[in-house]
Amino acid sequence: MQSQNRFFDDLSRLATGAAGTFAGMGREMEGRFKERMRDMMGEMDVVTREEFEAVKELAANARAEADALKARLDALEAASGNAPAAASPPAAAQEGDTPPAGATSADKTAG
Repeated sequence: MQSQNRFFDDLSRLATGAAGTFAGMGREMEGRFKERMRDMMGEMDVVTREEFEAVKELAANARAEADALKARLDALEAASGNAPAAASPPAAAQEGDTPPAGATSADKTAG
């Protein structure tokens, strides 16, 4: 059924145009917001999800390889008759030295 009143036709076109305009404005604001957030994250030196996942995978692979090498070393030591030594205290504790106040682990190994 078609409207006979021109006023309602014009009002309908106006509402449709306004809705389209508001939708376009919303998409533009969303795009600008995302762009600004990417700029802010870039300035903060935040890693991307892809970079994080790649490093996480590398770390998992390195851990697995280290565990395999440790098991191999333990097997070789057991086969040769050399049992691995029990965990010994650090060298500074064995010698009775106390590190100076404020010393770091790098200072202990260097000195």
